[in-house]
Amino acid sequence: MSPRAIFGIIVTIILAFVGATMLGSVVETVGADEIAIMQDPFDGELHFWKDPGTYFQNFGRVTKYKKSSQYWFSAKTDEGETKDQSIRVRFNDGGHANVSGSLRFDLPLDDVHLRTIHTRYGSQAAIEQDLIRTVVSKAVYMTGPLMSSKESYAEKRSDMIQDIGDQVSHGVYKTETEEVRETDPLSGKEKTVSIVKLMKGADGTVLRQEASPLEALNIKASNFTINEVTYDEVVEKQITQQQEALMQVQTAMAEARKAEQSAITAEKEGQAAAAKAKWEQEVLKAKAVTEAEQKKAVAELNMNAAEFTKKEQILLGEGEAARKRAVMDADGALDKKLTAWVEVNKAYAAELGKQRWVPEVQMGQGSGNTGPDIMDFLKVKTAQDLALNIRMQPGPGAQK
Repeated sequence: MSPRAIFGIIVTIILAFVGATMLGSVVETVGADEIAIMQDPFDGELHFWKDPGTYFQNFGRVTKYKKSSQYWFSAKTDEGETKDQSIRVRFNDGGHANVSGSLRFDLPLDDVHLRTIHTRYGSQAAIEQDLIRTVVSKAVYMTGPLMSSKESYAEKRSDMIQDIGDQVSHGVYKTETEEVRETDPLSGKEKTVSIVKLMKGADGTVLRQEASPLEALNIKASNFTINEVTYDEVVEKQITQQQEALMQVQTAMAEARKAEQSAITAEKEGQAAAAKAKWEQEVLKAKAVTEAEQKKAVAELNMNAAEFTKKEQILLGEGEAARKRAVMDADGALDKKLTAWVEVNKAYAAELGKQRWVPEVQMGQGSGNTGPDIMDFLKVKTAQDLALNIRMQPGPGAQK
């Protein structure tokens, strides 16, 4: 092959290489998730390509950014970078920890803010490292003093996530330190502690030291998440000891409340039993009162009946007495007198029948039989006692 041919081949290869190289500076393809900023090679003007498609580059320099990105600050190598990107935090009790998490940020689509971002940072990596990480680190740093290690571990974990996310989006809080006396939950003794408090305005809103750079650049941060807080070994031990001590305290308090509740329950049960016994006695009393009232009513009825009976007997007696008086006035109680006279004579006859009317030995003259005379005497006496006139009444023509 002649030297001319070899030279032609070399020139062709060089031209092809240069052409291929320059072809990448002629057109640029922009993806749907990208923003491309092209700087004109002649006048330096910036052109913003935000819609997907192919654009004439005109040999200008193109810088691409992601419209939306997930930023990781994690100790895990499979989250974000392959190295530890967690952020250090110090709490108000002096404990330290490394916070791991992530957030999503969206770039603005207006030319003004894109121009500022591109001019200030110039690349996606610079935005993540110089802007996002700085803002997150500052928010984490300012949140630590608002709580203790134990509080971040337990009761204020959600507050820590909310406070960091709010300061990332809107700016760090303005705070003040105050010395206060509080009771140690473990020892029960009072101690002086320094409390970092948020400063608030007249309308009650939290004051901020400065606005968030993200807010100034119209970058939207969202979905802030903390997936791990790795405490120093000494802090971890302290938290564990505090948790155990608090569990013992809470157990003791729970047992005390249980005992107190048992005492209250016993008291209430005693009161209920006493009330029940009282009402049972009230029931018995009511029954007794009812029975007494019934007996009283019956006695009153019986008394009224007796009163009526008494009046009836009195009236009957008065009537009988009046009847008897009338009989006496009429015949002088002849029937009774005769009955009495008969009975007396029977008694005389019985007694006289026992006597010897004929003497076994008779001396002198006379009949010696005095029995009839005695009988006549007794009859006359009896008649006189009965106030009877046993003589026959003379007839109308008889002589008196």
